[in-house]
Amino acid sequence: MSDIRDDRAGVADPPDDDPKLYADTVRERVGTDIVAQQAAREEDHEHEFRQTPGLTVGLGEVPRQASLWGDAWRQLRRRPVFIISASLIVILVIISLFPALFATHDPRECNLIDSLLRPSSEHWFGTDLQGCDYYSRTIYGTRVSISIGIIVVFFSTIIAMIGGSIAGYFGGMMDSIIGRITDIWFVIPTILGGIVILSLVRTRGIMNVSLVLIVLGWATMLRLVRSSVLAVKANDYVDAARAMGASNSRMIIRHILPNAMAPVIIVAAINIGVVIAAEAALSFLGVGLQLPAISWGLMISTAQQRIITAPYLLVFPGIFLSVTVFSFILMGDALRDALDPKLR
Repeated sequence: MSDIRDDRAGVADPPDDDPKLYADTVRERVGTDIVAQQAAREEDHEHEFRQTPGLTVGLGEVPRQASLWGDAWRQLRRRPVFIISASLIVILVIISLFPALFATHDPRECNLIDSLLRPSSEHWFGTDLQGCDYYSRTIYGTRVSISIGIIVVFFSTIIAMIGGSIAGYFGGMMDSIIGRITDIWFVIPTILGGIVILSLVRTRGIMNVSLVLIVLGWATMLRLVRSSVLAVKANDYVDAARAMGASNSRMIIRHILPNAMAPVIIVAAINIGVVIAAEAALSFLGVGLQLPAISWGLMISTAQQRIITAPYLLVFPGIFLSVTVFSFILMGDALRDALDPKLR
């Protein structure tokens, strides 16, 4: 009331014959002052909010929402294990894509006069029995091993995603049929099954060995995808999407699989190293790749006959094989620690 009296004191008295004009003038003056005071208070609050330590957003701005992959990337960037494994994998992939940039000789250019030379400045890893530069052959062996590992894991994961999502989402009879087929496949050991199947094949190239490993390696991944789909299927946002009329294919592709991929990616990274080791083992046993293919497993198989007289024939491809497998396993461990909230 005091504010109103003050405002009235500053308003000139209207003529006696027009009281309505006086009331409108007072009302306009009071309303203008109230609006000005409210605007000043809001401006002061906004200024205080922007100056508050620890706040990086202002009024009207929506803070960025955290996501699983964003949090995982921030975790991975601070982990030495991820940096080391990722650096090694990048180097190995570059070598496999452009081996000629790293090799010092043609890996198929051999001279029997240079047979079994020890490592030197000209032949960094020495030469093999045929006189081929062993360093160049080891470099070119990277392409074969990385190619087989990626091909096998990629197609095994595709098969597992299709079968596991169908089994986990629909359940019932479909789940039972896929589950029984998967159980049968679990009975077949990978190495033993590879020996039996590949021994029946006359020509064993990269695609033949990869196909056999795909046939024998999809079951474990499928069971993992099925369990992940079952876990994601129980979430509320899946029920909300279903209530909004989303089709089954849209539910699986847009809502379930993207949220079920974290454990699949972890196991896929580890499986690349496992497949590379399996290919080397099959080639070492004489049922994997055949000459003239260049493979670490073939090189190790040949070196076992001269492990005493020329141990470098075993050491250098063995080091490359071990580092490659170890890098992918470390990558899988780093991804597991970053993508699993329970381990943070």
